[in-house]
Amino acid sequence: MENSGANYLDSVKKLFRYYKSVGDRAVAQVDERAIHWRYNSDSNSIVVIVKHIAGNSISRWTDFLTSDGEKPTRDRDDEFEGEDMSKADMIALWDKGWESLFNAIDPLTTDDLMKIVYIRNEGHTVIEAINRQLAHIPYHIGQIVFVAKMISDDPWQSLTIPKGQSNGFNQNKFASGKKNQFFTDGLDKK
Repeated sequence: MENSGANYLDSVKKLFRYYKSVGDRAVAQVDERAIHWRYNSDSNSIVVIVKHIAGNSISRWTDFLTSDGEKPTRDRDDEFEGEDMSKADMIALWDKGWESLFNAIDPLTTDDLMKIVYIRNEGHTVIEAINRQLAHIPYHIGQIVFVAKMISDDPWQSLTIPKGQSNGFNQNKFASGKKNQFFTDGLDKK
């Protein structure tokens, strides 16, 4: 049986990459104007959500095993202000945040999983810190997708199984027989 710690690390790496791809594909479907759109003054635009995800990721994942995840250089309040960013700059910041995350999790080993890391002086095992991010980042990516769908002028290209195509999707899955693989395996080959 495969080592459960190694399986966990493989799984979370695939999940993070999957959610990055969902965000990438949502942002690709909106124009420069749309990234700044907000439903009302209490809601966030795509650019603000991206600034927050990136700021959070850079803070949490830089020197992940050796320093507090809330860096003194992070200005969380600023992440929710100043929407004068171009789409190209937003994507560069988005990628920088993800690079910080992947640079931290890719080298992790099973020996790291029970180490203690701190976020705002609160101790977390590495597993807990990863799980915290696996809840936080997809939550905000869902917001990006929702806003992008609301504002997109073009017909929306589904990011998962398109409406009305579940039966066909399931038929294909069940026709291929049982196999042990992660649900994201092969998604990039479509």
